[in-house]
Amino acid sequence: MRSPSRRGMSADHVVVIGAGLGGLSAALRLVGAGRRVTVVEREDRPGGRAGILDLDGYRFDTGPTVLTMPELLDDALACVGEELSDRVELVKVDPAYRARFADGTAIDVITDVDAMSAEIARTCSASDADGYRRMVTFLEKMYRIERHDFIDRNLDSVTDFIGPSAVNALKLLALGGLRRLDGRIGDFVKDDRLRRIFSFQAMYAGLAPHDARAIYSVIAYMDCVKGVWFPKGGMSAVPAALAAAAADAGVEFRYGTSATRIETSGDRAVAVHTADGERIAADAVVVNADLPVAYRELLDPQYTPRGVKRLTYSPSCVLLHVGSSATFPDTAHHTIDFGHAWQQTFDQIIKTGQTMSDPSFLVSNPSQTDPSLAPDGKQTYYVLFPCPNTITGAHIDWATEGPRYRDEMVATLERRGFPGFGDAIEVERLVTPADWQAMGLAAGAPFAAAHTLRQTGPLRRPTLDPKLGNVVFCGSNTQPGVGVPMVLLSGRLAAQRIVGDRAAA
Repeated sequence: MRSPSRRGMSADHVVVIGAGLGGLSAALRLVGAGRRVTVVEREDRPGGRAGILDLDGYRFDTGPTVLTMPELLDDALACVGEELSDRVELVKVDPAYRARFADGTAIDVITDVDAMSAEIARTCSASDADGYRRMVTFLEKMYRIERHDFIDRNLDSVTDFIGPSAVNALKLLALGGLRRLDGRIGDFVKDDRLRRIFSFQAMYAGLAPHDARAIYSVIAYMDCVKGVWFPKGGMSAVPAALAAAAADAGVEFRYGTSATRIETSGDRAVAVHTADGERIAADAVVVNADLPVAYRELLDPQYTPRGVKRLTYSPSCVLLHVGSSATFPDTAHHTIDFGHAWQQTFDQIIKTGQTMSDPSFLVSNPSQTDPSLAPDGKQTYYVLFPCPNTITGAHIDWATEGPRYRDEMVATLERRGFPGFGDAIEVERLVTPADWQAMGLAAGAPFAAAHTLRQTGPLRRPTLDPKLGNVVFCGSNTQPGVGVPMVLLSGRLAAQRIVGDRAAA
């Protein structure tokens, strides 16, 4: 049985709560299908988590820094007759990452298969280079199968896999999709450094590579094979472009407007109320606010599904934005620095609620690609250290721990190839799990609900509310999941609930 999204619903005026990437994706598809759309956004600009921070001439992305699958942006813009290239200039990030290891070695992640094979042969072995090529074939197969039946599709129950989809489910099993991710990657490459490079992405899904299933290898496919891009002006240029195209197509944006309540009558939403006392009548509501928080703050408790209260969340992160006078020649746009520890690191941040005793971390240097993000001769750095969320790490008082941990982060950077990092800081902003929570993210987890087996596919929160027939959710806590590509697809799935599959395609 296919999802009810195929039929759509009768809804002339749709109110979208939140101008994040998911809400913007939905708004473009809805207005393109002839619906009247009003977007209410509490901030004074679009973007949600993909926001921007201006500090004394330095410009920082506040959320995602990795853009993959840009064709999904074109897919959304095509609904209003536009192309991404008309709005945003994208630059290919090459290498996609530079991976540095505790033994002093480094491996560049290059998305050209031949060039990456040569890099692996140079840094690891010829047999691992051959294994890498076989792994790419495996990843491509996994992605093709998952995209149609498990990612880009509304799923309401496991019965949605009855029929033709069952064949692809069996193909996934045959490919080892439910085996452990690190073990499946290890079938192709033996060097431990390569296994880390092609499995660390599981953290974005809230899982350790030794716990995640191989179905999540598609995340590595998206960035390590399909490629990483950076928009000129920063990641916030993407939501700005989507919002501008939506506005030109007729979407009404209400910035600086906080939604406070979704008014209901029976099993329907009838209006959205705002903090300034306005009542906006609606035939349907798309909620791009963080799903657990939206249920708690916007809807009567009777509508909150029991599963929402039992969600397991991904780790959080401490983020340090730095405007600096220093340049570090050995870094790439994205540099991942791996410590000696691996399984222990994930156990600490996911299971025991501790900060990493031997950190692995990400440093992005976007001004290396786009110098306009910093004053002349200066650099911007985005330093991300994974850490426990505010549930697993409930004992951590970030008001006092934050400044201490900031100093620890700087000291770690200086030991790991960033000499003089602290002295070169001109401006900075620290963001802790407590800050993420204050921004409206449940459990202070910017990576949302973890992709455990009980929170994956048809078992992840559906886009359609189970009790309110015209309230639809999008964003990283809904299907298909976390990450920029998945959030864009969640907007597509949300629009399909309202206008039907074909109209929102």
